Amino acid sequence: MSEPSRLVRLESGISNGVPREGPRANWKGFLRLSLVTCPVALYPATSESEKVSFNQLNRKTGHRIKYAKVDADTGEEVDNEDIVKGYKVDTDTFIEVTKEELENVALESTRTIEIDEFVDRSEIDPRYLIRPYYLRPDGKVGHDAFAVIRETIREMNKVAIGRVVLTNREHIIALEPLDKGLMGTLLRYPYEVRSADEYFDDIQDVKVTRDMLDLAKHIVNQKAGHFEPDKFEDQYETALIDLINQKRAGKPITAKARPRGENVVDLMDALRKSIGRDASAATEAPKKPTKKARKAAAGQKEMLMPIAGKKPAKEAAAKKPAARPQRKSA
Repeated sequence: MSEPSRLVRLESGISNGVPREGPRANWKGFLRLSLVTCPVALYPATSESEKVSFNQLNRKTGHRIKYAKVDADTGEEVDNEDIVKGYKVDTDTFIEVTKEELENVALESTRTIEIDEFVDRSEIDPRYLIRPYYLRPDGKVGHDAFAVIRETIREMNKVAIGRVVLTNREHIIALEPLDKGLMGTLLRYPYEVRSADEYFDDIQDVKVTRDMLDLAKHIVNQKAGHFEPDKFEDQYETALIDLINQKRAGKPITAKARPRGENVVDLMDALRKSIGRDASAATEAPKKPTKKARKAAAGQKEMLMPIAGKKPAKEAAAKKPAARPQRKSA
């Protein structure tokens, strides 16, 4: 008896048709502005868990590769409870630091985000930005105090700077209003940011003529638009899904031709041709039948491919409108 038709789907927030729980808080503690304090929770604002990921396999057996923690000298496997952290002093010397000793390094920022100062957003160098988080009240109490802090930052049109401990390290965090909550962006310390001088010193000082600037500005005006994230598509992710679907279907895989860059001989000529090409593309685009990009729901990716020899996907979907299979590894 043949197996029912299935669709392999990559979906976020769905497991066997049941929504998964939301992300767990990375940190819980208190937000404090002078004597105003409220309990808060910090959540990751971004995720890469829905991207296609691969396991490492043994080519001969097809089994997954398992990594073991072994002693570098004896080669014997070491249990997790016997592993401690160590700071390398020289080739063969390490200073052991236990978990208890690390916990004893008591920092106020371990449990409290203390707002130290307020700065203009324009003063924060983009190189210092690490990743965004959502900050919201934790529980039913403290919403009033949270709103006071949030609206004060909003009214002053400033960014609040504080400190928070994540993964046993203290980070600088920049807080700014976002809808009903706060967005907190982790910032790097100065010693983590490399100087641009060593990379830019060898760039030649080139005199750009007014004609070149005018032509380049014309190209910019032709391509002017608004930042709309929804219209961006991860083309590499789409290509990976197509590759996996083709392999599941047993279709031959052929390498696609790679685009080759052209050497610019005459910069002015290249600028003029760019203007003509962009103008031509803009006028011809509406005449061509537009192929609507495949779009999934927000935060959702799909890998759609009926198992070979089964019923078409649309027919199966019509019979089981509520069924949503679990994300599976191809």
